[in-house]
Amino acid sequence: MPVSSTAPRRPLLSTAGARQFVFDPQRGPKGDVLVLVFLRGGMDGLHVVPPHGDAAYRKHRHALAVSEPGKGNGTRNLDGFFGLHPDLAPLHELYQDKQLAVVHASGSPDRTLSHFEAMQTMERGVADGNVTATGWIARHLAATTPESPTPLRAVAISDVLPKSMQGAIDATAVRSIAEYRLNVPDQWEDPFRKALGRMYATGSDLASTAGRGTLKLLTKLDRLDPAQYRPEGGAQYPEGDFGSGLKQVAQLIKADIGLEIAEVDLGGWDAHAVQIQLMVGLMQQLGKGLHALYSDLGERTKRVTVVAMSEFGRRVNENGSLGTDHGRATAMFLLGGGIRGGRVWGRWPGLEKEQLDKDGNLQVTTDYRDILGEIVDRRLGNPQVSRVFPEYEPSYLGLTA
Repeated sequence: MPVSSTAPRRPLLSTAGARQFVFDPQRGPKGDVLVLVFLRGGMDGLHVVPPHGDAAYRKHRHALAVSEPGKGNGTRNLDGFFGLHPDLAPLHELYQDKQLAVVHASGSPDRTLSHFEAMQTMERGVADGNVTATGWIARHLAATTPESPTPLRAVAISDVLPKSMQGAIDATAVRSIAEYRLNVPDQWEDPFRKALGRMYATGSDLASTAGRGTLKLLTKLDRLDPAQYRPEGGAQYPEGDFGSGLKQVAQLIKADIGLEIAEVDLGGWDAHAVQIQLMVGLMQQLGKGLHALYSDLGERTKRVTVVAMSEFGRRVNENGSLGTDHGRATAMFLLGGGIRGGRVWGRWPGLEKEQLDKDGNLQVTTDYRDILGEIVDRRLGNPQVSRVFPEYEPSYLGLTA
């Protein structure tokens, strides 16, 4: 059936020299919807979640250090040691309500400090981004059977399919859900759809079943007009692509079309200069956007897990341009009814010179796969974690309820 969007949907992959993973799909209990927010560009976890209780924090950051809790425009205290940047104030409310958790000093084994390689490593779900042609989300989808088959099990609000979803036949990328339609001239759509309905009406073969399912999906999507959508719960999404993307994810979740995973990106975190000014708008978008999504979904958040992650953090020492260069560990945010929130998780390695890695960066003490693996297993209902993250055995932190 010629269904398309104006965005590329399923890039062809070259699998030469890459390992292939074989799955035994299993039908498990319906799990959460996972909303993945990728903070592209290397988010400075020390700026976003400042460790104000570490005496070495201000030794390394004279100009960039966030004011202490209680002072003018100071950090919002979390647990007496860590805080949230004041521009993330909407998330502080969720943290106090035990709906938001932070995992600090988290990241990837990748040491290249290259945006491209570090992002590929995380999206492939491996320690080396070149060892497999498929993404971790694609392998998760291949390992499970949905309750109701749908071509929109995984959706990226993007121009291109992210590497995490590459290799999945039921994942797509769209800039707007209004783009997902029959790829025929407008004047043909109604009669063509009726003809398809008659064609697929009674058959029991796979093609007829898939055809009926797709037509039913298109009928539901016809009623989803992003321009007319009115969020619930007093939610106010930020202006711009990020807010629009989260709003459309909320629409898809509410439409009950079989969505299991959605991804929305927020890029621009590469703060080599004037970091304070550069990150203000990004943090405000992130804080307002996640708070709006949570408010909009209401009771549905009991079955939704949100993860915000970045490919790496920044150097501990600020540079001469009032910015920071590429580093290692950063902070990850987790939000939802199944998350044990109101706590900063992970082992803090410290910021004294002898506590940093050999390059002078914050050490990674929690592998990103430990976090995602626990969510895949305990919130998405897929125990085949070793197949989703090959050659790695995650150590769960206990993040999930």
